[in-house]
Formats: sequence, structure tokens, C-alpha cells
Amino acid sequence: MEFPPIVQPDLKAHREAVARRLAPTGPAGSLGRLEELGVWLAACQGVCPPRPPDRPRVVLFAGDHGIAARVSTNPLEVTAELVTTVLTGGAAVNVLATAVGATVRVVDMAVDADTPAAVGEHKVRRSSEPIDVADALSAQEATAAVQAGRAVADDEVDGGADLLVAGDLGAGASTPAAVLVAALTGAEPVAVNGFDGGMDGGRHGGINNGVDGGIDDAAWMRRTVAIRDALRRARPVITDPIALLRTAGGADLAAMAGFLAQAAARRTPVLLDGLVVGAAAMVAEELAPGARDWWLAGHRSAEPAHDLVLGHLQLTPLLDLGMRRGQATGALAALPLVHLAARLAARS
Repeated sequence: MEFPPIVQPDLKAHREAVARRLAPTGPAGSLGRLEELGVWLAACQGVCPPRPPDRPRVVLFAGDHGIAARVSTNPLEVTAELVTTVLTGGAAVNVLATAVGATVRVVDMAVDADTPAAVGEHKVRRSSEPIDVADALSAQEATAAVQAGRAVADDEVDGGADLLVAGDLGAGASTPAAVLVAALTGAEPVAVNGFDGGMDGGRHGGINNGVDGGIDDAAWMRRTVAIRDALRRARPVITDPIALLRTAGGADLAAMAGFLAQAAARRTPVLLDGLVVGAAAMVAEELAPGARDWWLAGHRSAEPAHDLVLGHLQLTPLLDLGMRRGQATGALAALPLVHLAARLAARS
């Protein structure tokens, strides 16, 4: 599968925004990241001064993962319940999206249950296989999922979205995300598996997406072993992004990767969320080199593997609030800063 060459954000608008930033309206650089963000947004929009995004769109890619039975404390049924909660406007993502003027779409890629037809157009299967012993997807399913993500990005851009926010929703998603991060960075399983809870030795892992629950030391060890075994299966295919998603990802991650790469191809800025979206972004950069210039890291997740993502993509997060829910909540918390930066960049 080939993506068109990624056109980089507009250099002329970038230069104009830098010159405007250096104009004698105050000490240059005194507004820090807000000034840099305004320059980035101007380059992405190809116009200076930039416009505050007025049609931001959140897309949650939903899918369950077979590995959850080994590493999660929550049943897969929770995902379908959360899909319903989002569709009825009762989830945290809905509250945050409403507050910042964004709208929310759910795309069921592999929920292990029947979901409303409105969200299941692109569904490729129910759940994925446990990645420590089998490929998550077939080759056909992996390709279909990436293509679905591309189609969703096209839908949103053609529908007028001027800034996209990707989010995850599903049981067990942080485990394949950890495997993808380890595979692409060379990190060891223990480096991507949750974090140490403190002096009491308690562990909290797999809770990035708000579906997996906190785990004790024994469960942490089981998850480390699962990541290790999945990583052994993933390493032989790390040079082939589609094969990597097939082997160690899942339909939701594959769709996210296609979505993020296609957003860049369509010259549309994206706010990235936490670990799961970050892992998909790493694969998207392999699919479409240069796509990362169209992305902004909304926040730093409390999951340590997310630091590896940010370093690999050379992205500096806007916020660090200790969040790890996923579901685009961290990215939405950062969206007001994008609006502020645009308005500051437009001042005379």
C-alpha cells in the first residue's frame, strides 16, 4: 500500500508567521510555546495569520484485543458499553469536546459486540487475536483497516473539518501499543509496560484507554511476558508497517495509522492523544514519511512508553497533566491552547 508523498507545511506562511512573531509588539519568545504553536498552525493552514480552528473533529477508533483476556481486569463487554455512552453524550470525551467546540465520531473497527449501524460501516472483525501467540489480523483485514482509516480521514476533511483529533476506545489496546513502541524503538518489554506505583511496589498498567484497569505485581508480570512474546513475533516484520500492524496491532490501531497518514496527505493538522494513538502515529510515519510535521502532541501520558513515542516522533507535548484515560481526552484538554495561539498570532 502506497501513500502519496507528504507535502510539508507551507514554508512561506511559516516565514511570515516567524516575521510577525518578531515584530516589535513585545519581547520575541516571551509567550513561549504559544508563539511556536501559532507559527506551526500558520504553516499547516498555509496562511498568516492563522485562523482558530472552527470545525475540530474527534474520531474515536473502537476495537477490542484478544490479549485483554490475559492482561486486563475488565471484560471486553465494557467497550460496547462505552461506545453507547459516547454515542449518548455521557462520556468524558463528550464533556470536553462540547467545552472546546469539537464534535465526536465513533468508528467501530473491531468491538467484540454488535454496535449501531451508524458506527459499524468499516468494521473488519470482532476483537483481534491474542498477539503473543497469533497475528492480530489477517493480511486482508490489516489492509482493510488501514484503508478504512484513510477513508474516514477523507470523509472528515471533505466534510469541512479543519483540525482532527484521533482517539482510542477498546479493551487491551495499550498492550499492542506497547509492543509497537518497543518494536520501533528497540526498547525492552519492561520499559513499555506500565509504571511502578511507588514504594509499595504496586503496579498500574494498561489503563491508558480508560478500559483496562489497574493491575497488581502478578498481573504486571503476565503483561510483561505477553509483551515479550508478542515482541518476538513482531521484530521480524518491523520494516513492513502493514505486516507490523497485522502481527502486533489490531484493526483500531491499523485504522488510526491510516487515518493519521491520510490526514497529513490531505494537509490537515492533527492533535495526537496518548500512548495508543502515539503508537499508531509511529507506524503512520513509517507508512508516510514526513506525516509527523502535520501532528501536534496534545499531552504527555502518564504511561512511560509514551515518552518513547514522543522522543521517536520528535514531538514536544503541550500539556503534562498525568492523564492516561485515552479516548482523546488529553488532546482535547490541549485544544484551547491552539485557539489561543491562533488569536495571539493574529494580533497586530
